[in-house]
Amino acid sequence: MAAISRHVLFEKPLFEGKSFNNHTWRVSRITFSGSARSELSWSCAVSGSRLFHPHQNAAFTKLGKQRKTLAAITASLSNRTSMYFDFAVIGSGVAGLRYALEVAKHGTVAVITKAEPHESNTNYAQGGVSAVLSPSDSVESHMQDTIIAGAHLCDEETVRVVCTEGPERIRELIAMGASFDHGDDGNLHLAREGGHSHRRIVHAADMTGREIERALLEAAVRDPNIFLLQHHYAIDLLTSQDGSNTACHGVDTLNTETLEVVRFLSKVTLLASGGAGHIYPTTTNPLVATGDGVAMAHRAQAVIANMEFVQFHPTALADEGLPVSPVKARENAFLITEAVRGDGGILYNLDMERFMPLYDERMELAPRDVVARSIDDQLKKRNEKYVLLDISHKPQDEILSHFPNIAAECLKFGLDITRHPIPVVPAAHYMCGGVRAGLHGETNVTGLYVAGEVACTGLHGANRLASNSLLEALVFARRAVQPAIDHMCNSKLNLNASDRWAKPMVAASLGDDVLGKLITKTKEIRKELQAVMWTYVGIVRSTARLTTAEQKIARLEVKWEEYLFQHGWKPTMVGLEACEMRNLFCCAKLVVSSALSRTESRGLHYTTDFPHLVESKRLPTIIWPSSHINNTWSSRQLHQQSICL
Repeated sequence: MAAISRHVLFEKPLFEGKSFNNHTWRVSRITFSGSARSELSWSCAVSGSRLFHPHQNAAFTKLGKQRKTLAAITASLSNRTSMYFDFAVIGSGVAGLRYALEVAKHGTVAVITKAEPHESNTNYAQGGVSAVLSPSDSVESHMQDTIIAGAHLCDEETVRVVCTEGPERIRELIAMGASFDHGDDGNLHLAREGGHSHRRIVHAADMTGREIERALLEAAVRDPNIFLLQHHYAIDLLTSQDGSNTACHGVDTLNTETLEVVRFLSKVTLLASGGAGHIYPTTTNPLVATGDGVAMAHRAQAVIANMEFVQFHPTALADEGLPVSPVKARENAFLITEAVRGDGGILYNLDMERFMPLYDERMELAPRDVVARSIDDQLKKRNEKYVLLDISHKPQDEILSHFPNIAAECLKFGLDITRHPIPVVPAAHYMCGGVRAGLHGETNVTGLYVAGEVACTGLHGANRLASNSLLEALVFARRAVQPAIDHMCNSKLNLNASDRWAKPMVAASLGDDVLGKLITKTKEIRKELQAVMWTYVGIVRSTARLTTAEQKIARLEVKWEEYLFQHGWKPTMVGLEACEMRNLFCCAKLVVSSALSRTESRGLHYTTDFPHLVESKRLPTIIWPSSHINNTWSSRQLHQQSICL
């Protein structure tokens, strides 16, 4: 730390986190006063990063085996708070944590998460992880199932890589402490889900994502090089441009508890921020899934692909069909896992007529897009609000063993799934499109990698095969490690780079009354946008409806922006609700634009104007950086010069 004055000031905490599995995280802000060297070269070894390594200071201690005091390095540069890490990871789901655990062997890692570390789509994933672990199964069979479900739009090389490397990723999870269900023979119990020709779903009852998140999070807490920063909302990526090359240098965040802007500068950034389910009014995604990663990447000139392919899970719990209605509306729809149908669940309309044989010979085991459209058709034809999924013909102990979480949730509202059918309805579930990634998670933006739902790797094509999402996240998080380390080893950073970006301004200066009005209006606009997306950009589409959506969204965005700016909002201002709204608008427009450009029906994109699949159109939908989908105000900081030396 010779380059910096040794005077260290401990200030108020950046956050005091809530507990998860009895773990509590706390991070303190530390200010280094004095001058700093103008140029810093970070080596690829951990020891080479010690200029900013938190564990050099005796104040950074680890409290016991289950609790860690986290400290972040903060340099005060021109009175601006900046944190320096070798790697910045945006998102704390399976992709972000798995990647962090590997790169932490080579440097310091900031895991930046919007809410609590466990609040991610991973934690809500019920079904499991697909992998070839049975002697009767094969990589070729898994590949074929994936490509068929993806309506032959999948990238075959990507599919082969994921299906081949998947089993090893599962074994790594088990070695790290993840506990999956086993059968009476002592082997892993493998379930079957829609679209799969074999039993290959590794699961932990109906709470697989939660178990994986637990194992990874506990490993991250134990790692001295990983720093979990919760309640830090990612605002925008920090980029520079040299000719046609754009480079990423970190991210600006808003600490939503202290309402401070905190800047993270890093040699490598992994975007693992999840999906955008909340562009729709009903979604299985948690509240954090507002498309922040895709929108940030789009503003940062990253290539976006296949945004028209929004997967609606066929079976979310329909509250209206429960014997006892919930007291208040859910923040997100409760998922009824694909595995219920895989275990023999049957779909009926309200007259108890089995309808799936009318639509597909695979019946309830058809891929999700087929089942969702079939349910949608039944609801529209019969003017009903939900259908019924019945598993009650199976033995009671088997139902309770395989689906304890679903059984418990339904029982809260007077429904015993061992005796009665479950009311279900489709809900927005998964974005098959996202930031276009190569075979190692790389993007067209130097230093920016992506993994998980925010990425479009080519695995899912036009429709994700059940339980392939956690698999993809694990595989690509691992594949992104070596190129990220190489990039970190070969890069230099100007220490004064933080001064080259103006800092976003927190909107608190507008006053509580004005802010209250802006938040209320933003919530109203958000509901209007979601209604437009469900009505015009839902499971079944048409050119006229998509065009109407495009026009309505544009008018709604102008209406919202005018209201903000009339009340004193400035382009450099940031606030959680407003930034989320900006990102929801961006993602909604990306989906509509992509849907309008695909003049065929393929996978999840079904349009009545072009109802057939057209082989000549079997191409991904690409939105290039030059496309100005997002014309909303932006605090994004871009410099027309290179910062990396």
